Amino acid sequence: MLRAKLSVVCVCSLTGVALLLGCSSTPEDKTATMSPNKIYADAKDELSSGSYDKAITLLEKLEGRAAGTPLAQQAQLDKAYAQYKSGESAQAIATIDRFLKLHPASPALDYALYLKGLVNFNDDLGMFSAITRQDLAERDQKAAKESFESFKELLTRFPTSRYAPDASQRMTFIVNSLARYEVHVARYYFSRGAYVAAINRAQLAISDYQNVPAIEEAVFILVKSYDALGMTKLRDDAKRVLEKSYPHSEYLSNGFKTSSDPWWKFW
Repeated sequence: MLRAKLSVVCVCSLTGVALLLGCSSTPEDKTATMSPNKIYADAKDELSSGSYDKAITLLEKLEGRAAGTPLAQQAQLDKAYAQYKSGESAQAIATIDRFLKLHPASPALDYALYLKGLVNFNDDLGMFSAITRQDLAERDQKAAKESFESFKELLTRFPTSRYAPDASQRMTFIVNSLARYEVHVARYYFSRGAYVAAINRAQLAISDYQNVPAIEEAVFILVKSYDALGMTKLRDDAKRVLEKSYPHSEYLSNGFKTSSDPWWKFW
């Protein structure tokens, strides 16, 4: 009986020690005694040094600590930027969308829209860089189009914003990229002998994008595709459009251009 009691005491003692050790291993919250301004200053230091994960942690603490204040709003935007820089595009967009919903009258709304466009813009470039490793007919242009819409909203609502000039240039780039993408796909289909598909894609580029350089090649693809299908009247019509719109077009004399650069690298 005595031995059994001693065993119970030992077990209880060990359990108590384990609980104490467990409590002592709980990470200490270093921000518990820090002021919101101090937390923000440390978060900015982490951002500046490229320690985005640490910055995100601090900014999330600040959001809760300074809820309802302009500092909390700034923390939310800075967190979105840190997520964007750390490659967490989906999280960054979610953070920005939450900001736009909660603070529709914020003085930083133009920056939020600009940042949303920027996140999708860079995500879109990453997509372009990998295009040769995927079926060209299955490329998704969602990121580019969403980026364009964010920049467009920025320019519409805040035409004098400091971010407006850069947003405008990026919109031009996006339109050119989307047009060139459609034409590239049309050329891909033509090279595979899928002339009807090439015609459809070239016509899509012509109808959706006007006054961009890629349209010249789109019309040329129509000429070549109609010719390959023996549709001489449509071929001649397309050729007249090409000659009238681009009287000095090199496509008519030299055919398709060849380049060692990626198709999307045209700047």
